Amino acid sequence: MDIGVMIFPTDKSIQPIPLAKAAEERGFESLWFPEHSHIPTSRETPWGGMKNAPPLPEEYWRTIDQFCALSACAAVTENLKLGTGICLVAQRDPIWLAKEVASVDHLSKGRFLFGVGYGWCKEEMRNHGLEFKERRDLLREYCLMMREIWTKDEASYSGGSGVSLEESWAWPKPAQKPHPPIIMGGAAGPKTLAHIVEFCDGWMPIGGMHDIAGGIEQLKVACKDAGRDISTIELGAFYGAGGGADAIKQMEDLGMNRVVLGLPPKPEGDVMPVLDDYAKLL
Repeated sequence: MDIGVMIFPTDKSIQPIPLAKAAEERGFESLWFPEHSHIPTSRETPWGGMKNAPPLPEEYWRTIDQFCALSACAAVTENLKLGTGICLVAQRDPIWLAKEVASVDHLSKGRFLFGVGYGWCKEEMRNHGLEFKERRDLLREYCLMMREIWTKDEASYSGGSGVSLEESWAWPKPAQKPHPPIIMGGAAGPKTLAHIVEFCDGWMPIGGMHDIAGGIEQLKVACKDAGRDISTIELGAFYGAGGGADAIKQMEDLGMNRVVLGLPPKPEGDVMPVLDDYAKLL
């Protein structure tokens, strides 16, 4: 099983470059960064969309841009895989996003992992001109369009949600063929399962929050119904700071390929001891 780490990279936390170097030196498989463009101060949506959630931590509105941070990490590492955990696809322009993904994969020589998700903050989406109920369908359309851009010399797309691309050239193409793996985050609801089976290469829910064992069984059924071999879908899980040997063993028993352990969004002196503790699990 592969073990990676994730952190909210902020202006107050350890910076991406020294963290990437340290993660690679210790032998971790991957490094993942989440994203939020901003968080409206109204705090209309509770944390994660969960009723009675605690106050939202400030790292959510202090995140460094994913692709800037991952590009910097690519420049100072050789083997470490670099992932978005997750990218809020529906809030982004898909043509620019396709270029960002391809560029990081090209610059890193094929080490990019494209973690995607629907998002939960309604007011953040609204500021991007996105209706909350449309986010899932748009993510699907955007991912299908991006696959065309990544794999075709002359790409075009026409979708059911008004998403379209006239025949176009767009380089660089990703180093990975046919494209970097698209890895879906989130709980295993009916639409999420359908999307995983249709256009994703992996599923990585949050351990300790979602019913992963039940989700895998549902995914097996969805794959069978669609005629897809579930072995073509890489299974993994994000875990918070509490993830340790027991969590890894549990995920391994479920047939997971990867566990990503959370690091605190704090300065280097606070993060390195946690990273060293995690390294013992390797």
